[in-house]
Amino acid sequence: MSLTFLADVVLVMHFAVVLFVVGGLPAIPLGVKLGWLWVQGRLFRLTHLGAIAVITLQAWLGQHCPLTILETWFRVQAGEQSLYQVSFVQYWLETIMYYQAPLWVFATVYTLFGLLVVLAWWRFPPKAMESKAL
Repeated sequence: MSLTFLADVVLVMHFAVVLFVVGGLPAIPLGVKLGWLWVQGRLFRLTHLGAIAVITLQAWLGQHCPLTILETWFRVQAGEQSLYQVSFVQYWLETIMYYQAPLWVFATVYTLFGLLVVLAWWRFPPKAMESKAL
C-alpha cells in the first residue's frame, strides 16, 4: 500500500468528518420535523457537539487538525513536493475543504458554528432512546 494512497484515505476520512459536522447541524431540525429518531438520540447529538467543540478548541489554540498533520506526513514521506504531483482525490477534496485565511477567521467561524450547535441542542433537545425488545 503506497503512502500516497494512505494520505488519500486520511483525506477522505477528514472530509467525512467535515460532512458529519456541517451536515449534522441542518439534519437536527429537519430530523426532528420528519421524526428521524437517530437525529434525536443522545449518541448522535453528543458526538456532533463533541466534534465541533474539539474543532473550535483546536482553532483557538492555533493547532492543526491531527488528520491534516497525518495526511501531510504521509505525503511528505511519499516524496510529494508540488501541487501538480497530487492525486485526483487529493486535489478535489482539498480544493473543496481548504480555504486560505488567517487562523482567527477559522476560529471565529468555528465558534459561531459551535454556538449554533448548542442552540440546536437547546431548541431541539435530544431524547433518550428506548430500547425495543425483539
